[in-house]
Amino acid sequence: MTDLFSLTIQHMVLVLIAIGFSTIIGIFLGIISYWVPYLDKVILWVVDSLQTIPSLALLAILMIFFGLGNVTLVVGLILYSLLPIVRNTYLGLTGVPLHLKDAARGMGMSKLQRMIKVELPLSFPLIFSGIKIATVTALSIAVIGVLIGSGGLGYPIYRGIQTMNFSAIMKGTIPVVVMAVLFDLIMSKFEQKLVKRAK
Repeated sequence: MTDLFSLTIQHMVLVLIAIGFSTIIGIFLGIISYWVPYLDKVILWVVDSLQTIPSLALLAILMIFFGLGNVTLVVGLILYSLLPIVRNTYLGLTGVPLHLKDAARGMGMSKLQRMIKVELPLSFPLIFSGIKIATVTALSIAVIGVLIGSGGLGYPIYRGIQTMNFSAIMKGTIPVVVMAVLFDLIMSKFEQKLVKRAK
């Protein structure tokens, strides 16, 4: 039971580290896509293409550069989590009403000031929705990290498959499902509050 608890904590920490980095990178890329003409198509195509690579194949490629272990898993999760965050940041910023942008410009705000004080706050509910999707997805994908020597809840699942032990498989599967449901519920509640506040 103690081992399962420590594996659950390790699994959650790895995912949260990856989501933290992907949020920073994703929002930055989303802003660049919004600011720089024609670069939006390139950036969105790249992050969309990353999603088409099978997760195990991506981890195998990354393993060549980062070796076995948690670093490879975290980098893989960061790359897989970029699409919903980049896309939602871009869509959120482009969806800000033009009259609000014009009003901010009329008040003498610079491009950066408009971004920080007007556009990003109004876009945040949609950005947060992308972070939620990325988090829930990453919790599931992190399970295969066991195949590249990473920690987390993939270990009891893999061990259960090897020994044909259904109980061991469920010991790893149930915490992943519970975490995914809890994160989805909690983040959805917070998202609803953000939407109400933005109206």
